[in-house]
Amino acid sequence: MPTSSEIPGSACCCSPNPPSSSTGETPKSWNRRYFLIIAALAAMWWAVYSYILDASHWLVFGALGFATDSHAGASLEFFIYDTIKILMLLVALIYGIAWIRASLNVERVRAYLAGKRRGLGYFLGAAFGSVTPFCSCSSIPLFLGFTTARIPIGITLSFLITSPLVNEIAVVLLWGLLGWKFTVIYVLAGVSAGMIGGFFMDSIRAGRWLQPFILEAVESAPAHQHIDEHGHVQKLTIRQRHVFAYGETAMIFKRVWKWVIIGVAIGAALHGFVPDNWFAENFGAGEWWSVPASVLVAIPLYSNVTGIIPIMESLLVKGLPIGTTMAFCMSAVAASIPEVMMLRQIMTIKLQGAFIGYLWVIFTLVGWLFNILGPSIV
Repeated sequence: MPTSSEIPGSACCCSPNPPSSSTGETPKSWNRRYFLIIAALAAMWWAVYSYILDASHWLVFGALGFATDSHAGASLEFFIYDTIKILMLLVALIYGIAWIRASLNVERVRAYLAGKRRGLGYFLGAAFGSVTPFCSCSSIPLFLGFTTARIPIGITLSFLITSPLVNEIAVVLLWGLLGWKFTVIYVLAGVSAGMIGGFFMDSIRAGRWLQPFILEAVESAPAHQHIDEHGHVQKLTIRQRHVFAYGETAMIFKRVWKWVIIGVAIGAALHGFVPDNWFAENFGAGEWWSVPASVLVAIPLYSNVTGIIPIMESLLVKGLPIGTTMAFCMSAVAASIPEVMMLRQIMTIKLQGAFIGYLWVIFTLVGWLFNILGPSIV
């Protein structure tokens, strides 16, 4: 994609009238050049993406000389292939999604959620979380913004629970790796967990357990907020959308890439070195206690949904039941030690305890349910 430095006068996408190009290039000619570059990059992307597997196999077993039946060779091929594939998907999908979202009025979304019936609000909060490509920690600023905008705590927590679990990138990766049935089940489980969590938090009046300074901000915040005095958002130009999308891609990629590599590395180790059926024999193999135990082990970990998917694939291949796999991976994505530390600045211990306790219970129930239904969906 063209970089923002290639676009004169486009340093800020929020400016309604960016400065004219020093080269005197008209908007139409700039747009034409932009779409030509995008088309060329898309063609190059597809050409590279189509040959990742073949290139990985040649590099490991041809150039590097690993034996085709070696554990190290299988792990290295898996690591190279999945790392390049996922990172390429991340760049392309994040840029495309951000480009579409460039004109989204977040303030209007908040007002819309707050003004609807609570049940619909849970669904909308979870749905909005499912289209935001954030990890558990990156979702916290939006959670704080929703809270101070007087959106009910249950709706904001529906967003917070669902946002790290489901996004467009995860859907694409899951569909490609594990098929459409598993993808649909995972998305429904993630959205349902968010909606049920929102209802539960409102039922126990969890909003009273926010930190005092948050409660004060909620009391003093205006009921509705607008982008400008007229409440309108000016439509962004193609150039402004590019600058926004480029910045969003760079920011998210910097946060995500190392967790993708770590996740793929763990998945590669499981793929190449763990003996067949090890997880089935040592991590429960359907035992009732394996699901709550896997959730308890996974909650302190820190990963994101794109990094956990290769691990999910390897666990299923190695024989771990689908419910236990889902419970483990969803727990690792939805909560983490860094997230808990950040939320401690917003939530009291009571609210954090209720939040973590709910995740443990709901993911355990998800695991038990899908261990029962597993034979009919895989």
